[in-house]
Amino acid sequence: MTAGGGGSAVAGGLAPHIPVLVHPAVEFLNVRDGGVYIDGTFGAGGYSRAILAAADCKVIGIDRDQNAIALGADLVEAAHGHLTLTEDRFSNLDSIAREAGYDVIDGVTLDLGVSSMQLDTAERGFSFRLDGPLDLRMSGEGGSAADVVNKASEGGLADIIFTLGEERYSRSVARAILKARASAPIETTRQLAETIASVVRSRPGDIHPATRTFQALRIFVNDELGELARALEAAERILKPGGRLVVVSFHSLEDRIVKAFLADRGESRRGSRHAPEVKREAPTFRTITKRPVAAGDEEIARNPRARSAKLRAAERTVAPARAGVPQGPFSRLPSLADVLRGR
Repeated sequence: MTAGGGGSAVAGGLAPHIPVLVHPAVEFLNVRDGGVYIDGTFGAGGYSRAILAAADCKVIGIDRDQNAIALGADLVEAAHGHLTLTEDRFSNLDSIAREAGYDVIDGVTLDLGVSSMQLDTAERGFSFRLDGPLDLRMSGEGGSAADVVNKASEGGLADIIFTLGEERYSRSVARAILKARASAPIETTRQLAETIASVVRSRPGDIHPATRTFQALRIFVNDELGELARALEAAERILKPGGRLVVVSFHSLEDRIVKAFLADRGESRRGSRHAPEVKREAPTFRTITKRPVAAGDEEIARNPRARSAKLRAAERTVAPARAGVPQGPFSRLPSLADVLRGR
């Protein structure tokens, strides 16, 4: 598959994965000659290719997956100085930009969730359809999903699975996991999937019984929602007035965080009648997408993963950045460190 475009540093070339909603994402970024853009989720480079194909600009690609960075070497070479890659978390995108010599930038794009490369590599443990180690870590650092499954308390597991996977049978799944691990540690994706399937029934046409639990574990192990909240703050700090933020999410928890952030930053905070002296804060973002943009039928037919995608975009104002992001229920979950200590 190729990424098209004209007048670019990199106009095409084979790409193993084209991200969802790439064309509207680049349009909302308002890519211009001389601009500097951050692709916070580089993956296979699909967004970076499209941005570079749109104008004579520069892109800083970020990914905490060292495999993605290594596979992007050819694209860096082909870009002739227009693309740099950094192995890091996208929550650090403002400091990464400053270390690269930019005090402000023109755009930030985040394509959330897990990439096809990760799902299709059995040894990464992201897919229950391919048997492999129960890992799920994007960076290979810190505790794995196997650590969580084998060390967390029943209540902690149930809360993680219910909150981050929206699994209504979370208590049953947690009990089944504790029963299974009492005999032997759960170390593979197949072991966990079969354990879950023993208590979560599905009918033909339903998603696999393990889908929600694997999602919950992946989000928890990688602190994906916390990373997203911090990345939104970082984008607010580094974007210049008129700079654009574009986020593509794939499930309701991610989208809720983005929606709440843009609503909060798009409102002037008023003092209450009990504290009228509180100074009003000017909006830091102007929302461009009044409703989230979804993939069309043609894109969904080519890539079924596009079905759940939602794109939201906003433009930075001149107001100074604020501190804090609206917190969701995920903030009440135990930390990974606590779980690994058996709490």
